[in-house]
Amino acid sequence: VVKEAFKSPSYLLLHLGFFTCGFHIAMLVTHLPGEVDLCGLPASVAGWSLGIIGLANIFGSIFVGAQINRFKSKNILAVMYGSRAVLIALYLMAPKTALTFYVFAAGLGATWLATVPPTAGIVGKLFGVRFLATLFGMTLLSHQIGGFFGAWLGGLAVATRGRYDWMWYA
Repeated sequence: VVKEAFKSPSYLLLHLGFFTCGFHIAMLVTHLPGEVDLCGLPASVAGWSLGIIGLANIFGSIFVGAQINRFKSKNILAVMYGSRAVLIALYLMAPKTALTFYVFAAGLGATWLATVPPTAGIVGKLFGVRFLATLFGMTLLSHQIGGFFGAWLGGLAVATRGRYDWMWYA
C-alpha cells in the first residue's frame, strides 16, 4: 500500500502541503522572537504572539475537526493553506506593530494544527483506515522534514542577510 500511495498524485500533494505546513510552523516558532526584535519591538510581543498562536490553535483545531463532517476535507485544506498565504502577504504589507503581530498570530494559530483532521481524513478516504497509521505517519514525516528546513533556512537567512525577507516569500 505504501508503493501504491506514493504513485497517487493526491497523496503526494498531501505530502507537499504538510511539508509546507511544517516549514511555516517551524520557521515561525523558531524565528518569531528574532523577527519581533528586528522590528524593534519588545520581547513580550513575541511571547504574547506565541501564546495567541497556541490559544487560537485550540479553537481552530476543534472547529475544523467538526467541519470535516460538513465539508470536503480538500476544500478545508485549500482554505486553510490559502488563508496562510494571504495572512503572510498582509503581514508583509502591514506596519510592524504589536497589534500586527497579535492579529497575525491569531490568524495563523487558527490554522496551525487544524490541518491534521482533514489531512488524516483524506488519507483514510484514499486508502482506507487499515493503513491510516502508516500512511499518515509518512505524511507527518514530510511535515517534520519541512519543519527542519523552515528552522534551519530561517537561521541561515538571518545569519547571512540579517533579515527574514526571503523566508517570508518562501
